[in-house]
Amino acid sequence: MPHTPRAVVIGDALIDEIHDAGGVRELVGGAALNVAVGLRRLGIPTTLIAMVGDDEAGAHIREYLADHDVTLVVSAAPFGSSRAIVQRDAHGEPTYAFNDAAQQRTIRYGDEARQAIAAADLAVISCFPFDRVDEVDALADALADARVAIDPNPRAGMLSDRVEFVRGFERMAADAVIAKVGADDAALLYDGDLDALRARLRERGARAVLATAGKDGAILETDDGVCRAGITELPGPIVDTVGAGDATLAAVAEGLAAGLPEAGEEWQRLLDRAMAVAAATCRAEGGLLRTPESLEQGDRGVRGS
Repeated sequence: MPHTPRAVVIGDALIDEIHDAGGVRELVGGAALNVAVGLRRLGIPTTLIAMVGDDEAGAHIREYLADHDVTLVVSAAPFGSSRAIVQRDAHGEPTYAFNDAAQQRTIRYGDEARQAIAAADLAVISCFPFDRVDEVDALADALADARVAIDPNPRAGMLSDRVEFVRGFERMAADAVIAKVGADDAALLYDGDLDALRARLRERGARAVLATAGKDGAILETDDGVCRAGITELPGPIVDTVGAGDATLAAVAEGLAAGLPEAGEEWQRLLDRAMAVAAATCRAEGGLLRTPESLEQGDRGVRGS
């Protein structure tokens, strides 16, 4: 039988408590959780390793992952489940505040987690506490020789040491299959120069770097050259851009789970597809990945859903 690629995602899972003109509502979220669910919706069997509490919020997170057929391997949550308080301004732009659990998140790797990593064709790391040396050491030990895709996805409200975060992120990005960074990452962690950051990560050993710049599209640099893609035009208004980066990473990770593209044209197709998935995801609120095909079908028939 042909091999079915599998993925494991390591990072955050939380509740987004959204405050805006429409009132207050709660959505299950977290960058790593969004990527894990996105990969599953794209047909990749996926396990999420994250800190989830034994509380009401944790029950919602577990139910959501079960609904989307994502396996959860729980890391102990001494402060309960993570929560982000999201305030949206009149233009829809979010600002975040995080509870103690999110600010002191931790992940440890028991036998179940290590087995999931060993069985995966690709390990995806997103919104991880790279500013904690002990966390990075434990992650590096658990990953061993895994193929890695990495997105720093820092949050100002969870960042305790910028210099240490950069050090930990770059340590894990070295020799990664792909490192994804965005304009916000460059502004928060570096000097804001996304092109320079792309070059820096390549120099440190990342085999591919995907740099996303919002309305200016994305650049994907590999040994096969540089690919560029603008924002994909799709019918309907843009409702919420928050999940775009996670959807982009999930779509790229889907393509890489089976192996690296062998030519520049294949990398370009991978990037174009990821941008189309990101554009579709922006057509609805929340971080749930959508594809152009699922929009045409009223969100029915999405693989893995």
